[in-house]
Amino acid sequence: MKAITPHRKLLSIVCEACLESRVAHDLGALGASGYTVIDARGQGAHGTRDGIWPPSANVRFEVICDMATAEVISTYLHDNYYQHYGMISYLSDVQVLRPEKFF
Repeated sequence: MKAITPHRKLLSIVCEACLESRVAHDLGALGASGYTVIDARGQGAHGTRDGIWPPSANVRFEVICDMATAEVISTYLHDNYYQHYGMISYLSDVQVLRPEKFF
């Protein structure tokens, strides 16, 4: 097995599906080298988001990046989306098992 890349973060962003294209654009502009988007469902402060019809759909973005990029993206999301949309983000430490693919 190749060396595992240390000091990477997984930034997860769950938001209303109507924001998908805007957030995708923002991630690239803010330094993310890529992302994955996954349909998401759940329940929280904004009620149940079951995804049965588009206004109740959520998506989850996953971005693997360094801490500096995660901070830039998180600050931007906080300043531009949190007040007006259902959105949450969280950060995890990760070890990338195929680092040559991403870095």
